[in-house]
Amino acid sequence: MMRSATVTRNTNETQITVSINLDGSGRARFDTGIPFLEHMLDQIARHGLIDLDIVCKGDLHIDDHHSVEDIGITLGQALKQALGDCRGIRRYGHAYVPLDEALSRVVLDLSGRPGLVYQVDFTRALIGRFDVDLFSEFFHGLVNHGMLTLHIDNLRGINAHHQAETVFKAFGRALRMAVEYDDRMADRVPSTKGVLTA
Repeated sequence: MMRSATVTRNTNETQITVSINLDGSGRARFDTGIPFLEHMLDQIARHGLIDLDIVCKGDLHIDDHHSVEDIGITLGQALKQALGDCRGIRRYGHAYVPLDEALSRVVLDLSGRPGLVYQVDFTRALIGRFDVDLFSEFFHGLVNHGMLTLHIDNLRGINAHHQAETVFKAFGRALRMAVEYDDRMADRVPSTKGVLTA
């Protein structure tokens, strides 16, 4: 059975629909009005082998903040819904990803408890017109609504584009590992509590 979900979130600032298929092939379609964010979301889909379809109409005439944060929130909600009770999954995932001089490490736990440690010191404030501070907002929204523990460390990098891309590629790879089925877990929830909830 495909583990998929579609979530729509409407506020005065954004109207968002996110569809996710955890058992996909890396297919992605985005319509957000924020090209660099779409480039990063594509890394999650391709390296996570997760199908993603994200449409966002936001108040970009103000800035990108509300759209980026709310996409993170809605993606987190869709991820949580698609995972269900997490029965049979590996639960934990990790990845190191380099891109030229940049190297990032992402470690995550589909724990049912939100937590983010985010250590990324970008070498510049803007990539094109994209404010790199918004990546933190994206991951906070994703973690708080996806109910996962996430550690992100950019270990080195000079080019800010490379720094960002290694973070998102590593997140995709780590998520792919965590949502994979573990044959030895069979139909069990990977927790001594027997549940993965907050």
